Amino acid sequence: MLQDPPIIVSNQDLERLEQLLDSLSASRTPGVDALQRELERAEIVELDAIPSDVITMNSTARFINEDSGKEFELTLTYPDDTHMTHGTVSVLAPVGSALLGLSVGQSIEWPVPSGRKATFRVLEVSYQPEAARKQQR
Repeated sequence: MLQDPPIIVSNQDLERLEQLLDSLSASRTPGVDALQRELERAEIVELDAIPSDVITMNSTARFINEDSGKEFELTLTYPDDTHMTHGTVSVLAPVGSALLGLSVGQSIEWPVPSGRKATFRVLEVSYQPEAARKQQR
């Protein structure tokens, strides 16, 4: 069993996600507790200091299922944005909160439909809003 890898979250994502959690706290929406736990254990850094290989909100990353060798891509979104396109996952989905703050090379174990746990490793952060903004400057 893998230990939870260290994660990094920008102060901007933290602020926005705390606002989201505050707005949902009365409704006990699934995923709230998991996201709260991830935020509590995260290293918080200034927006400009977030490394470009870290999954932040609205980042797109490529993963590999280390058990099957299958690669896939996901974009981590806010709950209202999951309808935008195929391949999005809400930060309130259990796997979404687990992806927040991961870096290239890190792995997580996650339950798959068969009931087993699979290991997923981050291969690449192909788009990160913070890195895109830095490139535009």
